[in-house]
Amino acid sequence: MTTTAVQQEGRANGLSGSTEAALGGATEKALRDVNFARQPLLNRDGMLCGFELKIQQVVTPQANPDADASGADAAGTDGGAPAHMSVQARNSALIRALMTPEVRLALTGHPAYIDVTRELLLDEVVKTLPAERFVFELPPEIEVDDELIARIVTLHGRRFRFVIDHVTQVDERFARLLPYAETVKIDLHRTQPALLPKLASVLKSAGKLLIAVGADTHEDFEIAFNLGFDRFQGYFFARPHTGETARRVSAPRHALLNLLQLLAGEPTVAQLEAELKLNPVLVMHLMRLANASGLALGLRVTTLRDAINATGTDKIARWTQLLLYADGRKVALEDDPLLQLAATRARFMELAVARLRDAGRDETDAAFLTGVFSFVDAVFGGSLETTLNVLMLSRPIRDAIAHHEGTLGTLLTLIEALERGAWDVADHACQSLAPLTRAEAAELALTAAAWAGIAERSAEAEGLERIED
Repeated sequence: MTTTAVQQEGRANGLSGSTEAALGGATEKALRDVNFARQPLLNRDGMLCGFELKIQQVVTPQANPDADASGADAAGTDGGAPAHMSVQARNSALIRALMTPEVRLALTGHPAYIDVTRELLLDEVVKTLPAERFVFELPPEIEVDDELIARIVTLHGRRFRFVIDHVTQVDERFARLLPYAETVKIDLHRTQPALLPKLASVLKSAGKLLIAVGADTHEDFEIAFNLGFDRFQGYFFARPHTGETARRVSAPRHALLNLLQLLAGEPTVAQLEAELKLNPVLVMHLMRLANASGLALGLRVTTLRDAINATGTDKIARWTQLLLYADGRKVALEDDPLLQLAATRARFMELAVARLRDAGRDETDAAFLTGVFSFVDAVFGGSLETTLNVLMLSRPIRDAIAHHEGTLGTLLTLIEALERGAWDVADHACQSLAPLTRAEAAELALTAAAWAGIAERSAEAEGLERIED
């Protein structure tokens, strides 16, 4: 992303001039060499409590003065880096990227869990990270000896927190690290089912927080929840569910669907006013949205008709689309995992399609709709096709969501890969999305996450508040 693009994004999000300058300064260079994927962690109430940052370092010869004579480009796996980089250069590049404003904004105020190498822990540069924002995950392959333990003790004294990552069994390495770890991550699908309850019980008795890795279905979540796990990493919350904890289609959501159907037909102000008057809750949110926008112009909106005129149908439509994902609980927007995921995906689709050749206003609108409605079955349950038809979406959008077909479908595949940190899948998707590259896509995904995270402070999105069911 160019400096100008970053600054424009900042203004679109309601950022101050100083923040724009910061975004336009170090971000472009730092994120050029390090790609991030963001995976949510949820607490027992189903709310966001952190993100794991999947990391891949990619260094071009021009950006890396330590490259070997061949100048060959190379890429590492999660937490890895090109072999031709010096350890210090690799560590410094990673720390610079982690400290960029876009990474900070993408975390929406939550801590980031990052895999650390032995070399990074022993490097003094690691101390420049703010301990309250980053949690260090100790991977299974890390070499544990007296030197590493001493370093962990030193960093622990500086308030850094540690997680033993991807535990599947108890061994000598695990036993040495356990006294210094606040949290243990247990892989639900690689741990023997008979061992899982005992392992969870012993660790809980020892006062450790437990994170369930691989909670991608509601069954996974319920098993881990019943065993007393504290955190859950996986996308179970974005899957349809018909059990007792399923989302119910409330009257406000029916109202939102009716409003979306009306907005799809280019309604008059009088038609919108009549529909909104049937739903006092929506009127309340629209008035807040309109006044948030109007305050910048020194205006005060006092009537519903004025609110519609001040806000505009485009903003009302997007506000309504995102409100579909708001559950009935009164929690902060940045803590709602499904709303954050839907908003991030929609914004990414919109930004990414604009990088393609011959993309215009219709394409960007269709891309946003594809992203925002790609989770609609998680809200309403039932048949995805039926729900998409009720929303009266165009055939390309429906095909993209239901079958991942067309350019929109490929973009959807791309953002899904970035959400999982599936770099090879992302590379493959980008082959048919030229000139968009995977590095650019990863940066756009961070930009989209930042947009979703600060949306409630944006004048355009003051209406993104919780609706009482």
